[in-house]
This record gives sequence, structure tokens and C-alpha cells, in this order.
Amino acid sequence: MIGSLPFFLNYIIPFLGVLTVIVFVHEMGHYLVARWNGIAVDAFSIGFGPELLGWTDRRGTRWKLSAIPLGGYVRFTGDMNVASVPDPDVNDKYDEQTARTLFANKNVWQRMAVVVAGPAANVIFTFLILYAMLLGYGRLTLDPVISGVVPDSPAAIAGFESGDRVLFVDGFKVRGFEDFQRLVATAPERQVTVVIERASEVMNIVVVPASETTTTRFGRDLKVGRIGVTRDVGENDIVLYHPSPIEAVGMTFEEIRFIIDRTLAFFGDLFVGRGDLDQIAGPVGMAQVSGEVATLGLLALVNLTALLSLNIGLINLLPVPMLDGGHLVYYAIEAVRGRPLSQRIQEVGYRIGFALVCTLMVFTLVNDLI
Repeated sequence: MIGSLPFFLNYIIPFLGVLTVIVFVHEMGHYLVARWNGIAVDAFSIGFGPELLGWTDRRGTRWKLSAIPLGGYVRFTGDMNVASVPDPDVNDKYDEQTARTLFANKNVWQRMAVVVAGPAANVIFTFLILYAMLLGYGRLTLDPVISGVVPDSPAAIAGFESGDRVLFVDGFKVRGFEDFQRLVATAPERQVTVVIERASEVMNIVVVPASETTTTRFGRDLKVGRIGVTRDVGENDIVLYHPSPIEAVGMTFEEIRFIIDRTLAFFGDLFVGRGDLDQIAGPVGMAQVSGEVATLGLLALVNLTALLSLNIGLINLLPVPMLDGGHLVYYAIEAVRGRPLSQRIQEVGYRIGFALVCTLMVFTLVNDLI
């Protein structure tokens, strides 16, 4: 049962551990760049609501752990709230020396740098984890040669043949058959362009993977793309590949590009009404996934942390007030106009953004429970 101790230990603890690390990395990005730009910081909090424990450093920043562990914030001196909404009367409340350290009084490029630093920290964190895992453990790979084509399948209709060697899918290099599988699986009902080599000739084939619902090892339904090709696996066909440190850099960037591409494609499908809303997870769903992955071991949980870190960084860049992307939109407009938007317009935007974020949280929570 949800209220049982095993549920708490198996699901909630791994989820909170993953989320705390991601939030800390994100907010530390904001904090460090703010400090580098001489901006005064009142508080660095993991979680929202009442403080559970904390301390104040010699610069006056309050570091704290708060009661609601679903996010965090860096609050700059002079902000009205944790969403970094500036106080319109801020300069009347501080002396001249303190006023120079206020976030609101920094130039627009400094403020943009502070805002971008959070998502950038998530991306860097993801890169470091994936790079370290690739160097330390390598990857299992299978030669990307098609063994068979299912009759009347999308692959057969598109013109694939047995013996085709897959080189690229949508511009992504295919190093192993597993790359081909996941590039196709993450594009259900979306057109993909496959570059193959056949009898020393390179050619392009365009195919639309059929959508198929599959059940994961944890019992979760997942929509994936299938085109109808097979790969025979012999005893010695699967090999453990260890890239060089330099090659691993390129492979890690390619992995991050793949995640970003598929994430944006997913949001694009939702925008045009083709996406599956059931695939969106909220706090309960993330807790379940974290707990399930934790059963596979620490490395699997670390890998999940890297993927979620990147996705949270991307989501924060959405142009919604309250999120980092919304702040960037305001600052971009200010950079073009030469002056910020009126306080009233900004407040209306923040209220709309707050309503959107709350609506999304309620929807994902209900979706999880259903």
C-alpha cells in the first residue's frame, strides 16, 4: 500500500534523492554565476515552505532544507518572492552600496547569464555523468546489419533488405544495432530518414515507424515505433566497446543531442495533438520510475538522474513566466527595447505562468493516480 514503509523506502527515498541532486545542481548554477557577477543572495533552498534545517554563511546567505521537497530556489536580495519577481521599490529600501549588489540593478546581460546558468548546469551535469559512465564501463554493441525484413511491414514497404548496414538515422550516427532500435523506437508515427549501405552503395530510405504499445519489465505501457526488421544474434556478436577519452566526448554530445531531439519531438507531438498524454509523468510517476530503476542498481539510478537532469533543464527553458525561459523572454525584450517591460505587464505574466505551472502539476498528478 502507498502508506506502507516499503513503499516509502523503495519509491519515495530514491525519488527524493534523485530530485534533490538535480535541484541542487540547477540552483547552484544560478548561485555561482550570481556570485561571479557580484549579486547578493539571501537564500539557497532545497525545497519550498517552512525551513527544516539550515545555516547562514559569512556572506549572509541562508542555506536551508525546506519542508516540501519538490524543487528549490535561489532568492536574491531585493526580490519580492522565490520566483525572483523584483520589488519595484527595491532601491528605496537599501543603501547605495547594497543597491549595487542587487540582481535587479545588474545589466540585462548579467541577469540573462544568471538565468541561463541553472539549465546550463543541468546539461553539464548530465554530460559529466554520461561521459564518466561511457569511459568507465563502455557500451555493449551489436553490428548494425539487418538480418531480415518482416513482409508487409513499414520496412518492407520502404525498401529495406536483408544485409543492409545502417549508417545514420535522422543525422544520428549508428554505431550499433541498438542505436538503430532506439532511434526508431522513439519515433512512433514520425517520418525518419535512414542512411544505409548496400553492396558498397550508400542510399537514403524514408520510413514511418508504426506505433506499438509494449509493456516494460516494470509493467508500464509504453508507445514505441516499430518498422519490422530483425537482427540475428550469434554467440560472439555482442561486444563491449570502450571508446577513447576523445571519442567518448563526441559520443556523449551525440547522446545529449539525441535526448534533446526526442524530447522536443515529444512536445511537438503534444502540440499538434498526436502525442500520448499518458506518457507524461508527475511526482507520483517519477517516484515510481525512480524506485523501479533503483532495483536495477546504483548505476541505473545514476543514469536516470542524468537523463532527468537534462530534461528538467530543458523544461525550465520553456518560455513560461515563473520558469527560467520566461525570465529570458522578459530580458530579451528588455535588451531589444532598451528598457524593461512595465511592472504591471510582468506581474500579469507571472500570474499566468503560475496558473500554467499549477495546472500542469495538477494534471500530471491526476494522470499518475489514474
